[in-house]
Amino acid sequence: MIRAGLIWNQHSHRNRGSGGPAPLPEDVIDIVPEQPSHLMAGLKRLAGDGVELVVIDGGDGTIREVLTRLPEAYGGKLPRLAVLPNGKTNALALDIETPLGTTLEDILASVEAGKPTKRRQCLEIVRGDCEAPERRGFLFGMGAFVRATKLAQKAHGKGFFDNAAVGVTMVGALARTVLGGAGDRWRRGEPAMLSYMGPEATRRFLVMASTLKRFPMGFKPYGEPREGLKVLTVDAPPRRLLTALPRIIRGDDTPWLAEHGYRRDDLASFGIAWEGDFVLDGEPYKGGDLTIRQGPSLEFVIP
Repeated sequence: MIRAGLIWNQHSHRNRGSGGPAPLPEDVIDIVPEQPSHLMAGLKRLAGDGVELVVIDGGDGTIREVLTRLPEAYGGKLPRLAVLPNGKTNALALDIETPLGTTLEDILASVEAGKPTKRRQCLEIVRGDCEAPERRGFLFGMGAFVRATKLAQKAHGKGFFDNAAVGVTMVGALARTVLGGAGDRWRRGEPAMLSYMGPEATRRFLVMASTLKRFPMGFKPYGEPREGLKVLTVDAPPRRLLTALPRIIRGDDTPWLAEHGYRRDDLASFGIAWEGDFVLDGEPYKGGDLTIRQGPSLEFVIP
């Protein structure tokens, strides 16, 4: 039987107030970091104890923090992973088809039964001339994506989560953009240089990159689901937005989209430089001179 360890985030939405993880089998090691700085020590303990399956109990933010530290803790040889989706957002769990309510017992039973696993590449954020990635995750965004994330956080405060929060955020972001005047900060975008579009900075309404295949509510921002790092860019101000948005969401390959500043690309990596913020898996960070690249392939046990 594979040796398993559990990372339990006490601050994740569905874990709050539960008093701790459910009783575990004797051979499963549980790590409950009191704060993010304790996570690396916990992962190193799992690696030192020969844990081959790391089960992450939390949402997308918890997964981001684990993936960022995991290669260093494990010396580059990565264990298998599994997700118990208990956060405010659980986009990765949706993508790899791990439903809400999945338990550790479900994951261990899947291993015991020899069920097929799924693989996904994460993406890596590299700053400046550094070689080592600063962070790892699955969904990067700047421009309107950052502002939409703030709307999503407000939606969480009002009790909207998962698909409901996505819907509320989309409606709010669309209304703000359409109703805003020519000088509105949503519409005017941010000057950003993209390496695959030349050396000049151009105002971008949105840049969104991801290695996920499936998205909430069946959205297909990159077209038909596929592997690899995919990028969606929208020039500022967005043109024919009310007409373009439904086509973007459905994944339509409509020729006039590119002509009006809506572009999809498949890339192994790209450079981006701007002075604003970006969001990675729900958390805002300071932008700058960054490289976004495909990260390692990860193996996920699913129920």
